Order: sequence, then C-alpha cells, then structure tokens
Amino acid sequence: MAYVARWIDKSEHTRFNDFLAKHPKGHVLQSWEWGEIKSRTGWQPWRLIIEKDNEIVAGASILERKIPVVGIPIFYASRGPVVDWKDTELFDLVLAEIKKLAKKRGAIFLKIDPDVPSSEKELENYLLSRGFRSAESGKGFEGVQPKYVFRLDISPDEATLLSNMQQKTRYNIRLAQKKGVQIRRGTRADLPDFYRVLKETTERDRFLVRAYSYFEDLYDSLVPQGLGELFIAEYEGQIISGTLAFVIGDKAWYIYGASSNSHRNVMPNYLIQWEMIRWAKSLGCTLYDFRGVPGHLTEDNPLYGLYRFKKGFNGDYTEFIGEWDLVYRPVTYFLWNHLEPIYSEVIKGLISKLRRMRRG
Repeated sequence: MAYVARWIDKSEHTRFNDFLAKHPKGHVLQSWEWGEIKSRTGWQPWRLIIEKDNEIVAGASILERKIPVVGIPIFYASRGPVVDWKDTELFDLVLAEIKKLAKKRGAIFLKIDPDVPSSEKELENYLLSRGFRSAESGKGFEGVQPKYVFRLDISPDEATLLSNMQQKTRYNIRLAQKKGVQIRRGTRADLPDFYRVLKETTERDRFLVRAYSYFEDLYDSLVPQGLGELFIAEYEGQIISGTLAFVIGDKAWYIYGASSNSHRNVMPNYLIQWEMIRWAKSLGCTLYDFRGVPGHLTEDNPLYGLYRFKKGFNGDYTEFIGEWDLVYRPVTYFLWNHLEPIYSEVIKGLISKLRRMRRG
C-alpha cells in the first residue's frame, strides 16, 4: 500500500502524540500541545502525518509565523520533522508535502534543527542534496534551540548513575539531603513562587525571562497531559529552587531552572536534578536531556559554571547538526537574512532601554 499524506485537525490530537511518544525521534517540541502553546505567541501550527497501512510512519508539526511589518510567513519545524532520517523516500515525501503548503501560504523558507548529532554526516549530505543550507549563526547557545547539550542515559540503576557522577556532584546531592532540603512535585498554586525565584535568577545572571502568563500556559497545557512536571525545592519551609521538565515517550528534558539567592550553600539545584532523573526513570524514560550549554568553553567564560554543573552528572556532551533552511523564495530570503538581524538588535535595544528605565 502506498503512503498517504494528510494535514490533520484536533480530532487526531491523541493519535499524533501517541506516534511521537513511540518514535525514536519523537520530541515534545513536536507535540500537539506545543503547537497550541506557540499559537498563543504569534505562531500558527500545522500538523502533517504520513500513513502506511493506516499506521503513522512520519509526522511534522510546522509552525508558521508572519514577519513583522511585511507580513510574509516563515515555517519552522522545531526538532522535527519526526521521520526515519535514513529513509530518504519517506523524508522526501514529508518535504514535498510541506513545500505544497509553503507554496499555498507564500512561505519564504522552512527551518529545521534536527535532534541529530553533528557526527551523522549522512544526514548533512542528504540535506545539502535536497537544497537545504546551513543557517548557523555561530552562537550555538543562542539559536532557536540549543546546539550543544548534555544528555544522560538513565537506563542504568540509580546506584550506577550516582557512582558515574563526578565526586563533587554526588557530594552536593548528599549534602542537600543531609541539610534537610525537600524536593516535591509542584502544583498550579506553586507557580507564583516558582516565577518569583525565576525572576531572582534572571536578575542575578542577567538574562531575559518571559511573562508569568507564559509559564501558566506551559503548566496548564503540558502538566495535566503528562507532558511536563514542576519541581519545587524547599528548605526550612521556604521555596528556594524550582525546575520545569518536559517529557514524552522515553525522553525527558530539563527546560527551566530557578534558584533563589538565599540558601544556595545547601545545594538544592543538585538534589532537584537528581530527583528529576529519578522521576524520569519512574516513567520509563531512558534519556534525560539537560538542555543547552555554550559550545567550546574555557574556564574564564562567564557561563563555565553552568557547563560544569551539568557536566558533573556525567552526561554525554552532544553537538547537534544545527539549524538548516530550505528556501522557497530566494530573493525574499536574501532580504530576510540581511534585515532580520538589524530588526532583532533594535528590539533588544528597546527592551534593554525599558528595563533601565524601570530600574531608574
């Protein structure tokens, strides 16, 4: 029986997610819920499935966003499409169906950032042969999704996982336990405190944070569906740390972390990570992704502490293949590439100015 390609609606929401959960390349950023979250921040989701004998064999959640002012759309498949990358016939069909939609919508290009290590040159060669071009900015920590991560195989038992960690990491986990740090699953009522601590973190480490409403949306869309969990660390009755994790199938991701300026000496961040790993194992996960770290670091880099913290859990330092664009409208794409960085810098400048005015 031949392949059948279809763009689906919400009536196949569960079926789409079930496919992602079972596929080796399934990712929570391709889930139905993630598309709904992004739909409330200026994106329009489209979901594609490819079937054979009434079984889904490939899929893609495509996000469409219109460029400000000019109103021309771009396409983005965050950590997708979900397909066997080595099955070129199937991958070709996925790309052909996306191209049809792109033509109909007038999209400039399709951006992908596959969850595939850079060592897989076979995929890179395939992408080049199909007209993709590398869209690397040279800022591996600042792409749409991180290019460098630590990933931990959590299939061994807990004793083995602990013994494989760096000695300092094990020590800090046990110190937090000895000091009486308590880790629990967070509830919706904990979100304000989590966000308060997150704001402390962003002000201390000097990076931007989304509005509180965004985290409400994340919680409401993902946690009740079993695709996310909020973790809270308490010490002497005070919330001092919190994290937000995503999960689908046999994979879990550490997404957001917040740590108070108070009681950092009791090492809550180490214990909360360990409890997240144990939670992921309890769900049957075999992969725990610590998410982004900067690439090619030296010890004098301000972000080296983040790298060292994640490295201590003994995950594999992984470089992904990066961002790739398949261009549908070359002239418009050329203009986008030259004007978008200028636009972004102007917006960043305005945000920085507003923040300074608030402080003043």
